Amino acid sequence: MKIRIIGEPMFDRYGVTRAVLLLVKGFHRRGVDVEVVSSLIKPNVRTELEHYASVIDLGFKNVLFDEASTSFVEIWLREAIAQQVSKRLRKLIERGNLSSADAAINMSNTIAVESTAWYAQGPVFEAMEHARSYVPLRYSVPYAMARSVIKHLDIRLMHSLRKLSRVACANSYTMKRVYESLGILMDCIVYEPLDTELFRPTIPRPGGDYVLTYFGKETNYRVVKFVADTGVKIKAFGSKATSFIPRDMLKHPNIEALGHVTDEELADLYSSALFTLFPFTEEPFGYIPVESMACCTPVLTYNRQGPSETVVNGITGWLANSDEELIELAVRIWKNGYPSSMRFRCRERALEFDVKVIADEWIKLIAHVRG
Repeated sequence: MKIRIIGEPMFDRYGVTRAVLLLVKGFHRRGVDVEVVSSLIKPNVRTELEHYASVIDLGFKNVLFDEASTSFVEIWLREAIAQQVSKRLRKLIERGNLSSADAAINMSNTIAVESTAWYAQGPVFEAMEHARSYVPLRYSVPYAMARSVIKHLDIRLMHSLRKLSRVACANSYTMKRVYESLGILMDCIVYEPLDTELFRPTIPRPGGDYVLTYFGKETNYRVVKFVADTGVKIKAFGSKATSFIPRDMLKHPNIEALGHVTDEELADLYSSALFTLFPFTEEPFGYIPVESMACCTPVLTYNRQGPSETVVNGITGWLANSDEELIELAVRIWKNGYPSSMRFRCRERALEFDVKVIADEWIKLIAHVRG
């Protein structure tokens, strides 16, 4: 079997690219021939992909934006307004420049072409709305003026993606409800894949003398500060960019901001933490909770959106219904701990999202759709 995966622009191995990379590796291990197509693929990502798949870069260059976080919007605009990206891909297929594939999984919101399955991971207009709080004014002001048009264009494009796909799968029940509220039917749920060989317990006897958290665009910093103010020792990993992190957080005596860490360093951090604190603003799926559980460390987060689907309350972590409850739980767990059996149950739960399991789900789904 040969599967074509159609992905978003790939600037690095994180974000939306991560699911593509892991799925490609999962298919490769199953003896599936894989072809990856994207509008733009940076050299470092291409090099990693080429170990497991043939790679087709459609060669789109940025004209309006040159930053990774915003150049994606330019690709989306080209497709939403003029179908430029999908037209180029269809021409390559018609001319025979691409080898034939038995099935296609479209993991993109920016290329509306026929596919066996569309993997819907979140509307673009919602991501833009969330980004308003941290992008520079030169982006947020034009967006505010055009937000209704952007939403209209995105919904129209999503309906095209759905119409061109035989089945549509969301990456969580939360996201399924979002799409269906827009009148876009989802046929199934397939969670995002996790590399449990990379994320595994690496510390034989965890010290448990700190709580791990993430500093990023989706972090509820107010909650992290309240927890730190009570005396809980916190280590925070995340982007090198600190423009959106409150200054008092970076100087807090109970918070150690580590900045960017490698995946290997992150596995060590998860493994040695007492628990992972994940107070998010928006999270359709959430890699941090499943990565932490894969390293045998329970997670304290909210009882909503993607994390409420992966963390099992009282078994692999704790789900709070409010900021106040989350802060109270964090202090209580810091002082009193939890049964050691939770760590074993965390690993069990995380293995349900292992890339081998998710790749098999896709293979079975494709076989069913093809009849």
